[in-house]
Amino acid sequence: MSKTVFLVADGMAGWPLDILGGRTSLQAASTPTLDLLAPKSRCGLCQTVPQGMPPGSDVANMSLLGYDPRTHHTGRGPIEAAAQGLTLDPNDLVWRMNLVRLTELAGEGVMQDYSSGHINTATAAPLVARLATMAEGGSFQPVQGIQYRHLLVQRGGALTNAADLAIRPPHDILDQNIAQDLDAYASFPEMLEFMRSAHEYLRADTTSQATSIWPWGQGRPLTLPAFADRFGLRGAVVSAVDLVKGLGRAAGMDVLEVEGANGLIDTNYEGKVEAALNFLKHGDFVYLHVEAPDECGHMGDAELKKRAIELFDQRIVAPVLAALAHEDATIVVTCDHFTPVVRRTHTEDAVPFLVYRTQTPRTDGPAVFNEDTAQGAGLFLKEGRDLLNFCLEPGA
Repeated sequence: MSKTVFLVADGMAGWPLDILGGRTSLQAASTPTLDLLAPKSRCGLCQTVPQGMPPGSDVANMSLLGYDPRTHHTGRGPIEAAAQGLTLDPNDLVWRMNLVRLTELAGEGVMQDYSSGHINTATAAPLVARLATMAEGGSFQPVQGIQYRHLLVQRGGALTNAADLAIRPPHDILDQNIAQDLDAYASFPEMLEFMRSAHEYLRADTTSQATSIWPWGQGRPLTLPAFADRFGLRGAVVSAVDLVKGLGRAAGMDVLEVEGANGLIDTNYEGKVEAALNFLKHGDFVYLHVEAPDECGHMGDAELKKRAIELFDQRIVAPVLAALAHEDATIVVTCDHFTPVVRRTHTEDAVPFLVYRTQTPRTDGPAVFNEDTAQGAGLFLKEGRDLLNFCLEPGA
């Protein structure tokens, strides 16, 4: 039976940069495997972020997995709660809770770092545990995640005005004033008071760069139709981030854990590939996600993002191609959204993709794979959720 693999380099696409001679990080990167595949592949663009929705990884990865975010998306927090298998009431509200670094929690404050210096999980765990102790007896329940990404469960919160608060993602407001967000938090005094208590505690702690929590992306618990029922495939996800794990778990897919997978440029690439290939011995579909290019884009580091893309090509795409070259397989390479280095956040641009079929390679693909050549291929899928079905059609 044919196998399908989605290789997703989060935030890989971007905009041209003067520092790279007018090229994007993808165009500047050495990607011999992608460039080998491009002439033999169907290439194009797909719109992973529906018009009017925020260009977040939650929306975009949901689209790539074949689900319409306009129907199923409830928020970033609920997806990550699904990853942890939290038991939730339908009226609970789940927030994503970043550990961040602010100049101060006041109208003059500035968002300095959405990740507290990419705090590691071992350092973050006791901080979140202390926040949970501080919250005892109230409606908030901090829940430990990984690195800077944690959760805040608000029991019965869906029945309050908190569900409608418009809080910007912290990675969207780097080096920007937070006054408008504090005004939104101020309409929910209980939350603002908890944030102030957390801010006081974290500023006094000297073990990390974190100075505050930042709750955002709130929503009711997530439910998705089963992936196996929807597509007739046994599927799995491989990722270091709870967002992708949560989507997989909510869809009834296998979630493959890989030791040393951390969402950064030094992730365990080989472990991810091994887990994916082992699953394909009995499964049909793997969604292998690499976070590093996105993190480098948020850091505003063009050279590091270029290096992250090169590692993706060398240590993800190349070994997957070598392992499946003589199998009946479809290899799809794409990203969920653009993360332009100059913007240091996501944009809603349509993303490039290539679809390579090992048994029926094409001869009319572009010479290399990047944003421009994908656009020039003339294929545009206006709904990101259609990409998976497109790839499952033998003649596509």
